[in-house]
Amino acid sequence: MFKKLFSLVALSQLSLLASAQTITGQYDCLPAGNYQLCQNLWGEDAGSGSQSSTLNSANGDSVSWSTTWSWTGGENNVKSYPNLASNTAKGKQLSSIGSAPTSWSWNYQSNNNVRADVSYDIWLGNAQSGDPASSASSYEIMIWLSGQGGIQPVGSQVTTGINLAGHNWNLWKGPNQNWQVLSFVSADGDITNFDADLKEFFDYLVQNQGVASSQYVQSIQSGTEPFTGSATLVINNYSVALN
Repeated sequence: MFKKLFSLVALSQLSLLASAQTITGQYDCLPAGNYQLCQNLWGEDAGSGSQSSTLNSANGDSVSWSTTWSWTGGENNVKSYPNLASNTAKGKQLSSIGSAPTSWSWNYQSNNNVRADVSYDIWLGNAQSGDPASSASSYEIMIWLSGQGGIQPVGSQVTTGINLAGHNWNLWKGPNQNWQVLSFVSADGDITNFDADLKEFFDYLVQNQGVASSQYVQSIQSGTEPFTGSATLVINNYSVALN
C-alpha cells in the first residue's frame, strides 16, 4: 500500500513537472487556464539582462507561475512586466460590478539587491475593450503589494493613509501618454498573501478621484516590474474575477 501511494505521489509530481512551460522571448505568451502568461520585456533596451517566466500549473481560474530575472543599468527604468492577464475579468463597467474577488499568494525564492514592485495593473477605458497602454486607455490603476529598493510610481504622492481591503495605502497620481496613472502603494510593507475585493478600490476611485463609473475594465494584469537586481519571484496561487 505504501509503495502504491508513493508511486501515485511520484507520478503526480512528474505530471506537474512535465506540464511546466517556460518562455524566454521578448513578447512570448502562454495560455494559462483563464489567463495569458506573458513576458512583456517592453523596457529591456534601458539596460542589460535576461528574464524567463514559467507556468507551473493552471486550473481554470487559479494559476501558479514564476519569473526569474537579472537586470543592470538604467536603475530608474522599468525593464519589463512579466504578468498574468485575465481573459474573462474584463469588459464590465465599474457601475455594473457587484464584486471583484482576487487572491494572490507570492514570495521571493531569491532576491539580490532588487529594485522592483509586485503589482496589479488594471486598465480602464471608455470602450468595452481595448489594448492596455494604447489609445483606448483612459486610466492605469496599479496596486503595489510590494515596492523594494526605493522605487516610486508615476507622478507624485497625493493622498496617504487610505484603508482598503484591510490594508493601508498611499496614492500616487500622474499622467503617462494619453492615460492617467493612479497607484495604490502598500503602506504596510510587503503583502505576500492578499485576499480582497478589488471593487473597494474601484469605488474609492469613483467617489474620491473623479473616475467615471461608466469606465470599462479593459484588462486586469498581475506581475512584477523589475528595475535592477536579480530575483526569482514565485506566485504560489493567483485568481481574479469580475461579478
